[in-house]
Amino acid sequence: MDVRGHHLTLAAVLLSGCFSGPRYSGPVSDHFDGERFTNPTDRSRPGFGDMLELATSRDPGPWYPGTRNVRFAPPPRRVGPKGLRVTFVNHATTLIQMDGLNILTDPIYSERCSPVGFAGPARVRPPGVAMEDLPPLDAVIVSHNHYDHFDLPTLKALAQRNPGLRIFVGLGNGALLDEAGIPGGEEVDWRQRVALSEAVTLVAWPSQHFSGRGLTDGDATLWLSYVLLGPGGPVYFAGDTGMGPHFAAAGEAFGPFRLAVLPIGAYKPRWFMSPIHIDPQQAVEAALALGARTSLGMHFGTFPLGDDGQYEPVRELKAALEAARPRPRFWVLRFGQGRDVPPIARGRARAPAPARGGAAAW
Repeated sequence: MDVRGHHLTLAAVLLSGCFSGPRYSGPVSDHFDGERFTNPTDRSRPGFGDMLELATSRDPGPWYPGTRNVRFAPPPRRVGPKGLRVTFVNHATTLIQMDGLNILTDPIYSERCSPVGFAGPARVRPPGVAMEDLPPLDAVIVSHNHYDHFDLPTLKALAQRNPGLRIFVGLGNGALLDEAGIPGGEEVDWRQRVALSEAVTLVAWPSQHFSGRGLTDGDATLWLSYVLLGPGGPVYFAGDTGMGPHFAAAGEAFGPFRLAVLPIGAYKPRWFMSPIHIDPQQAVEAALALGARTSLGMHFGTFPLGDDGQYEPVRELKAALEAARPRPRFWVLRFGQGRDVPPIARGRARAPAPARGGAAAW
């Protein structure tokens, strides 16, 4: 599948300047200069000229529209104290069930990740879990306001199906929910802690990325990753991110992690993507920096956003794991597949053995 047309059309929409998002207004901090947010490091991110060059010089690998999913049983309604189960839905959407709570990450059920329904990257396969098969949700965590992560139609539908749903977003993004009539929005800043229950605490954590829904709101709202602290062990959700010191910092502050959910796709071409998206090799390095006892790959195989092909991230992750010393346990679940996450082993820390159904299964 040649996706150049999708990206060129989307670029034309964005260049029109008709679509934009809100801007945060608040006090200056170590990552907000009064107008724009900045990354933990000073690495540059793609600019306007880079986006123009990308739109006209694509060399995408193959994608296969109409890909079908293997059918799996729907997720359980809840897991008990110290329980942890993760289900891969699609793209960066995962269901994290821990200590009696159900938490959905960066949910997208729309056919396109775009400001319009007639153009932009289209999904090549349906979500692995139908929305009606999701269990009751307690919280949604959204990493940033790009269209493939902050999907307003999905968030509106989820809020309607789950009265009282809490939707966590970075600073400045609450206005986006308000404008769309979506209740439950709660803005968080890096390192801010929020109680989700008596047992589970959410920590907003830095990431290496950028934000913007058009030409006029670049870096005007906060992007972030999340840490979920519970009695059964901490969970890390990366959202979108390039490589940076935030992985090791999270490992030092909260690790070892029982589970880390890490992106593995949309990493080519590297001249454009490396400041903002890790590649499969870096995902392995991030897992080790976090001290993750189990990791899950996401952000692949759904929308043709980078020049890597539909199955290329999984192949490259497999190669990176085979070369890694120590070799972390790193799962690649099928769309709709869920799995109970093993507890953190007590005693001397060591790298866990690979589990069946990992990258080698693809």
